[in-house]
Amino acid sequence: VRCVQETDQRRVHGEKQSQQPEKKAKQQDEEELDPTLYYENRCNQILKLKQNPETNPYPHKFHVSHSIAQFRTEFEEKCKENMVFLEEFVSVAGRVTNIRAMGQALIFYDLKGDGQKLQVMANQANDTEGNFKDLQTRIKRGDIIGIYGRPIRTKTGELSIAPGKIQLLSPCLFMLPTAQSGLKDQETRYRQRYLDLIMNNRTREIFITRTEVIRYLRRYFDDFGFIEVETPMMNMIAGGATAKPFKTYHNDLHMNLFMRIAPELYLKMLIVGGFDKVYEVGKQFRNESIDQTHNPEFTTCEFYWAYADYNDLITFTEEFLSSMVKSITGSYKIKIHPNGPETEKEVEIDFTPPFRKISMMGELESKLGFKTPENLYTEEARQLFDDLCKKHNVDCAAPRSTSRLIDKLVGEFIESECLNPTFLLDHPQIMSPLAKYHRSCLLYTSDAADDLLCVDLGGRRIIKKKK
Repeated sequence: VRCVQETDQRRVHGEKQSQQPEKKAKQQDEEELDPTLYYENRCNQILKLKQNPETNPYPHKFHVSHSIAQFRTEFEEKCKENMVFLEEFVSVAGRVTNIRAMGQALIFYDLKGDGQKLQVMANQANDTEGNFKDLQTRIKRGDIIGIYGRPIRTKTGELSIAPGKIQLLSPCLFMLPTAQSGLKDQETRYRQRYLDLIMNNRTREIFITRTEVIRYLRRYFDDFGFIEVETPMMNMIAGGATAKPFKTYHNDLHMNLFMRIAPELYLKMLIVGGFDKVYEVGKQFRNESIDQTHNPEFTTCEFYWAYADYNDLITFTEEFLSSMVKSITGSYKIKIHPNGPETEKEVEIDFTPPFRKISMMGELESKLGFKTPENLYTEEARQLFDDLCKKHNVDCAAPRSTSRLIDKLVGEFIESECLNPTFLLDHPQIMSPLAKYHRSCLLYTSDAADDLLCVDLGGRRIIKKKK
């Protein structure tokens, strides 16, 4: 009898061992399918499921009692002992990012939601629906599923949820990139941002940080007494800046209109109308070149402040930027990769006030060894900067005007070295003729703008303000 029992045990154990590799092999074969064939197989499977109301993969409602983040926060301390269920049923939902089968009766899923991950320990013994095997064949990586079950810690101590019920909420028809290969192709990441968000948590963090920046900006300006306004997106005249606009046509008015290139003119009208402090956060549209620092549509914050000069703006800007960075990151110092993650070494930027201040033309003179002409409106002055660009191999497309040539030289030799936030002061008036003339610099009495400042960091201009 003992020999028969031992033989039966070895046979059952051998069957389990043989079935486990078969299941893993089946999952591996599915992952290695041609993406088109995988999509076709998945669509056929979904069509079959939709024929039965009980297996409909698109239910109307699934009640979620806890987000994954809330689950981890609440049960991290409550669930202390390994392999002991808490007698509390909860429901969570998220996207399946990984599947690990440990035989036919135990499967682990990695569930992702709100940037957090939770392990699902699906055991046939805990299944209350009686369709454990059928359900497991339906769930693939990328699917959104709902879990109703109890918190538990696995043998290794990882906080998990043991489902009594698993419901398919939204199947993923396409094959996701594997965790090993990831999604690194820049073209795919930018054109399929949803896939980038699924695969790269860093992208999600950038979205959240941007939201925090806008939220802090509005709160800071509101607390300072500014009024947020909205100005027209379409204008009869493309004013407020020098840029090529996008054109559109208004059918009812039978006229051509321009998408705005700047909100400046309307904001100034509000100042004239009696609002002393106004600001707007909104989109601008410029039908020009695209590169790493220029996009045809972009978001700006433009504000106007009556009875203030650029000294007030310097103090305001220092306090705003430094306090925002400290509030969001917890420190004045942040680390970035200028050309994207994994492209080059990390760079640290320090927002500790006060920021560095540079006199634009004085710094340019010291770097290139020339003397700025007293009158920048002459052909001789233009030729001087033209020769400097040629000498130092600085490209400048036509028209090669004095202001454009100076701007290119500043970008090449000053802005590129401004790693930490830096104020560029004393712009030549020829570069910004609407700004007020300088108060104290005798050399640039008529050719220097006192009330214009720029803030550069990381080699890029982030703020430009004129009064």
